[in-house]
Amino acid sequence: MPRVISLFLPRWPTDRLRRKSGDASPPPEAPLVLAGRLGRRRSVTALDANAQTLGVSIGMAVAKAQALVPGLVVLDADPAADREGLDRLALWALQRISPVVAADPPDGLVIDTTGADHLHGGEAAMLETMVKKFAQSGVEARAAMADTWGAAHAVARFLRRGTAIVPAGGSEVALRPLPLAALQLETETVGGLHTLGFETVGDLIDQPRAPLALRFGPEIGRRLDQALGVVAEPVDPIRSPELVEVRRVFGEPIGAAETIARYTGKLADALCRELEQRGLGARRLDLLFHRVDNTMQFIRVGMGQPVRDPKRLTRLLCDKIETVDPGYGIEIMVLVAIEAEPLREKQAISSLVEAPEADVSDLIDVLANRIGENRICRFVPVQSDVPERSVARVPALAPETGATWEGDWPRPPRLLPRPEPIETMALLPDHPPAWFTWRGVRRRVRRADGPERIRGEWWKRDAELKTVRDYFRVEDEAGERYWLFRSGDGEHAESGSQRWFLHGIFG
Repeated sequence: MPRVISLFLPRWPTDRLRRKSGDASPPPEAPLVLAGRLGRRRSVTALDANAQTLGVSIGMAVAKAQALVPGLVVLDADPAADREGLDRLALWALQRISPVVAADPPDGLVIDTTGADHLHGGEAAMLETMVKKFAQSGVEARAAMADTWGAAHAVARFLRRGTAIVPAGGSEVALRPLPLAALQLETETVGGLHTLGFETVGDLIDQPRAPLALRFGPEIGRRLDQALGVVAEPVDPIRSPELVEVRRVFGEPIGAAETIARYTGKLADALCRELEQRGLGARRLDLLFHRVDNTMQFIRVGMGQPVRDPKRLTRLLCDKIETVDPGYGIEIMVLVAIEAEPLREKQAISSLVEAPEADVSDLIDVLANRIGENRICRFVPVQSDVPERSVARVPALAPETGATWEGDWPRPPRLLPRPEPIETMALLPDHPPAWFTWRGVRRRVRRADGPERIRGEWWKRDAELKTVRDYFRVEDEAGERYWLFRSGDGEHAESGSQRWFLHGIFG
């Protein structure tokens, strides 16, 4: 079942202008409108939330708006710049969300995310992340997901929620209560329908099509069929001329997995030749399948380092062929290097001089594309005295920084996500515990070493000015070794809670 996101930017012209102007933009609290010519008069074509709250509306004469709101900031509208900005947003979404993205002028984007939601933590998480990122950039956004472009477009603009997800097969239920304007009909058509007593999309769904087509033409039926999924409304993805792209058009549609794999290899060869001419290597690839029913399927793979090996790229792409539904056949295949970086050929090292280094990048790419690149990482040292702050996650193939952990005291290979409280008994404040209970199991301490005193990083947080932790390495009667600490020095209340915690496990 296809899934489509409609991203609605209700105040895109004013939000774009504020972002572009930077420090020179009007103050955030100042009401802002953009003006353009509507016929012979100068009217408001866009406005921000402040201006709307004060009673200004789109279509209002600028002179009337200025009389209504003293101090109103009026700037000239620039529809061409607004459209260019949408195209730039579409290219951003193309690289980060889905290979099938297009601008939806004048105030949105449309994104086909069929089969891609799991790469972003699910449908709800994907929509929330998108809206949050736009909000952080100063752009108001609402997003909706449905089976069709028309349904998602209508819900995003007329349901008035930050995010909305229409369940698979639920487009008609979601559309029925929405106003007629949700179908993207001409203003004259909507007015004529209102005259006849139609108010909602559900009113149209329940009516015979022939009388409506006779009076208003085929547009109403076409829009209904597109929104309900009866007629396909394909998304024509945006493409940048800077992207490296190769395609194959078939005289007869193909559908067998073996045939798709064979042509995938040919496209990978052609793409690598193009990349070689530009001195580039691919970091992210999109393989698009245009089906005969005017819909699209896609495969996306990523690499930790720039790659220009056709066999390696073919293997990564073919691992996901089973996710492609050819339908009644595929008539066009397009392979695009969405991300590419300069690639320098490595000089071969003679085995007579030194042994070649093991290359695990191919294995990491295979695992990352199967289970998600966010789940493959490695840990690197960070300069910090606090143990939980002394380590960071980085991509598995990130370059080495040369940083190391300093200090003479050993650290456990397994550090818990957060220290867990334990019950203990120590003979003296500066002595290790004689026993401790962790996760319901009581363990008697046979050997111990410590304490290693670690103080808070007072230069980062004032609350850590006097905090202290005393760490001990202990071994229980079963030979298991643990890393425990007492919060505080055992004497002064301001140094910590004086409670004991388990922070790591050795071996």
